[in-house]
Amino acid sequence: MAKDQGLDLVQITEKAVPPVCKITDYGKHLYWEKKKEKEKKSKVTHNEMKGVRLKFGMSPHDMEFRAKSAIKFLEKGHKVKIELILRGRQKADNLTEFAKERVDLFLKMIQEKIPLKIEKDIKKEGRGLTMIITRSEEKQ
Repeated sequence: MAKDQGLDLVQITEKAVPPVCKITDYGKHLYWEKKKEKEKKSKVTHNEMKGVRLKFGMSPHDMEFRAKSAIKFLEKGHKVKIELILRGRQKADNLTEFAKERVDLFLKMIQEKIPLKIEKDIKKEGRGLTMIITRSEEKQ
């Protein structure tokens, strides 16, 4: 029947007994399958990791500005990686405590606007301190 109509016999599902087949144009069938797959991918939300970099001697105004951008990322559903870059003598143990206080101050700025969940606690890595936060599901 498919050859008479100039079309192809396409197997829809092989799991069914007997297998389900359809008489259609195979190119058209592939087009619609790709379109359905693309639609499924677009509906899946990806949690991207966004980064906010702080500096050791950063002014309060600059920290507020970075806090606003972190809040925007969190509202969109992204994770935020906070990095505080340390250079030279700032890496000394007595100054890393001060750096941790700066990160805590930054977190307080964000928590005033949006509830937070700390996904990865503050840790000394590479060139400084890093931590990962996400938006908490609690309603305030």
